[in-house]
Amino acid sequence: MKKTNLKNGLTLIEEKKDTASVSIVITVKTGSNNETKKILGISHFIEHMLFEGTAKRENSTIIANEIEKLGGDLNAYTSNEKTCFYIKVPKKHFDKALDILSDILQNPVFDKKSIEKERGIILKEINLVNDEPRFYQWILFQRTLFKKYPTKNPAYGTRAAVKKITRNDLLNYYKKYYPPNNIIVSVAGNIKNIKNRVEKAFNSKPKALPKAKKINEPKQNRIIIKKEKKKILNSYMVLGYKTPVRKEKDSYTLDVIKALLGRGQSGKIIEEIRNRRGLAYEVNVLHESAVGYGYFAVYLNTDKKNIPLTIKIILDIFKKIKNVTNKEISEAKGFIEGQYILENEDTRELADELAFWQQVGSVNLQKDYIKNIRKVTKRDIIKAAKKYLTENYALAIVEQS
Repeated sequence: MKKTNLKNGLTLIEEKKDTASVSIVITVKTGSNNETKKILGISHFIEHMLFEGTAKRENSTIIANEIEKLGGDLNAYTSNEKTCFYIKVPKKHFDKALDILSDILQNPVFDKKSIEKERGIILKEINLVNDEPRFYQWILFQRTLFKKYPTKNPAYGTRAAVKKITRNDLLNYYKKYYPPNNIIVSVAGNIKNIKNRVEKAFNSKPKALPKAKKINEPKQNRIIIKKEKKKILNSYMVLGYKTPVRKEKDSYTLDVIKALLGRGQSGKIIEEIRNRRGLAYEVNVLHESAVGYGYFAVYLNTDKKNIPLTIKIILDIFKKIKNVTNKEISEAKGFIEGQYILENEDTRELADELAFWQQVGSVNLQKDYIKNIRKVTKRDIIKAAKKYLTENYALAIVEQS
């Protein structure tokens, strides 16, 4: 792995991988956490608009076809902390992929008709998420869990804000957050002379970046419950807690706890709730540890009459973590290591992972991840479970009416 800071402030990460494919992931270090109430959803809106045309490529069909006719994959996503654009192609088409990505990121036209078209599409996307309880449970959970930190807001924004975002809003936000010194270009594959090619493609000038605001999120010192009723056949619930950011040691311990409780079909919570009692079809554990926030959650779908029982089971399992055996810890670590290797076999996943660690603080942390997992002790696990997985949970329920 090689990291280079280009003259214009852009960060380039190269990972040599002897594969037939190459992936380029462009990470812009802005997402919904950077937005104000008036423009909630603007990061996601801009993600859509960057595929809508440049002076060189007039519309989204032309842009997509240039990659799809090569058998490649072109896409993007927006999260709370970043907006990512990527292309995966056979490695002989690297220059074409780089040309397209650099063009759409540096030369978008923000055509008025396209803005209105995409506004309508985004509003439909918001409806889709709100209609689907499997997705909406997370929107409700994050709103329940966080009081001040902007992760309480969904990455797609709100219908009210999206309806009012103007072309000037889009242009101002784009100019503020899309200079090269706020961008990471990550390349995974067997490509030579990457630096010169990227330097030539991304030749825009750096700008002063907005200073991040410090937000003091209050501690979770009581049970918080939010319920919303929908016409559905099952109820959906997420029970969870605020946890440390990725830079902190406890984040690795919580990864191991997550593997103990929620891996595949053999995790303790899955075994008890689904396999043994048949209370839910879908049940799992998520640990999200990001640059500026973290949370640990158990989620499942069940009949609403079973919700009190499932909560009791979950809390009982948390308490029993103190009885974890060394064999169980070893198996959890083995699961994490195996999954990490398999996921990073894919050049797109690997390029995305490298960019994530660079945004956390240093791309070198990626190579230390498994080392840090191996260092987690039984004492660390018991201490972290007692500290974070307490009786003071946040609970979001999308309830059948």
